[in-house]
Amino acid sequence: MATNRIMDSTHRGPAYAPVLALGAMLTLAQMACIGAADQPREETSSSDAERTPAVEYTLTADQTHSRFSSTIPPVLRVASGAVIEAHLQEASAGQLTASSSTEDLSTLSFDPIHPLTGPVYLEGAEPGDLLAVTLHEIEIQDWGWVASIPGFGLLADEFPEPMLRTFRFEKGALDLRFNDRIHVPLRPFPGVMGVAPATDSLLSTIPPRANGGNMDNPFLTEGTTVYFPVLVEGALFSIGDPHIAQGKGEVSGTAIEGPLRVVYQLEVLKGARPIPEPQYETDEYYAVTAHATTLDEAVQKATRYMIDYLVAEHGLDRGDAYLLASIAADLEIAEVVDMPHVLVAMHISKEVLGVAGS
Repeated sequence: MATNRIMDSTHRGPAYAPVLALGAMLTLAQMACIGAADQPREETSSSDAERTPAVEYTLTADQTHSRFSSTIPPVLRVASGAVIEAHLQEASAGQLTASSSTEDLSTLSFDPIHPLTGPVYLEGAEPGDLLAVTLHEIEIQDWGWVASIPGFGLLADEFPEPMLRTFRFEKGALDLRFNDRIHVPLRPFPGVMGVAPATDSLLSTIPPRANGGNMDNPFLTEGTTVYFPVLVEGALFSIGDPHIAQGKGEVSGTAIEGPLRVVYQLEVLKGARPIPEPQYETDEYYAVTAHATTLDEAVQKATRYMIDYLVAEHGLDRGDAYLLASIAADLEIAEVVDMPHVLVAMHISKEVLGVAGS
């Protein structure tokens, strides 16, 4: 059973840390109220841990579902500002283990793929609001796998035979030994994050959509704040598909898939600038995302979203925003294998925008 508890609707968790670039910052009065309700954090010798608010709720790896729908009941209800520790199951939902062999891929079912921890109901979140999700801690567990699954992946026709490799990780590992010469850095992140779509249908988790979902974006790692448009009451946020390392594109169809422990914070933003798809930021940059059935369409959408951001948040006219995007914004491919949609992002440096450190 879960160790979660129902949060009283009048309680507020630790103050929301990141400075928002969405034109949806809290009023000074709201910030004062939140600050007054903060609980002192435990002292620790780790500078990273000192920046992480105290965990208020824990969700276990068996509190999962594997579809996106407004009909899936929440496993937890919290108020804005809540800090949640979530244990994420690896993407095969236990069909593969550290001792699995290539033969086990022949019986792999896609039906339970992407067990998502949640959903979490955020009190006060309504359609038209934004949900801010700050990833405070992402912790690798003890193993992971990468595969080429017949019929799946960017070059499926060229690699018809199954391939599987598994890895063991020591606590605190920073890279893995791919062979005697090649080492791969570990940069864990949740491949799937999203809110419930406004539909009663049970949608597959495989393609990304406007609600987020299987974005497979390796930039969504520790220290990032991700913004989602709220589409249903309570937002119903879910997280899963833990990745331990992934190249941009995820071309074989899998990352290093393995369990993770994630600490994240939820904040509802009222009166925010509307966004059509998830956007995100770090201390260094602001970014938009766009999904589509082709890369051409996805990059065009992302460029328009970046122009919209520069106009709304930095006072540029659309022409100047277009030119600035051309000389200073970077297109990034997140994934090209989660058909029928691909996902791209566009980043722009806060130093370029003159807001670094704000």
